[in-house]
Amino acid sequence: MLVYTVGTFDLLHVGHLALLEYCKTLGDTVAVGVASDEVVNSYKPNVPVIPLEQRMEMLKALRCVDIVRPYHKLDYVSACKELKPDIFVIGEDWGDKQHNLDVEAYLHAKGGKIIQVSYNPKTSSTKIKQNVVEQSHRGKYLAQEL
Repeated sequence: MLVYTVGTFDLLHVGHLALLEYCKTLGDTVAVGVASDEVVNSYKPNVPVIPLEQRMEMLKALRCVDIVRPYHKLDYVSACKELKPDIFVIGEDWGDKQHNLDVEAYLHAKGGKIIQVSYNPKTSSTKIKQNVVEQSHRGKYLAQEL
């Protein structure tokens, strides 16, 4: 069984690892689609901190990941046509945008399954970035007091 999931995977953290390890429990092969900076910028205000090639390299190094491929537009159907996943794992913020509805319809027609997972409440790339900014500001404030 092939399991496919997608994401930005910026600042790889334990939440990402938990998701990918969960994917590995669902099938024999885990394929990961990694959003390009342009794709991320189309739905988030900031592009990733880590360049696409480096994000992909980190994912390839994980035991639980077998295939890593970039995607340069919000179109999951083309990757599904190529990979033929049995299961597509998505996050809780999936929503009903057209690109999501398209892949849901495609997978349904092909007998594929979609599994929606909750994000790890302990961490996220956004939280990590916020912590870095806060610590940076605190460090500047402390330096000014000295």
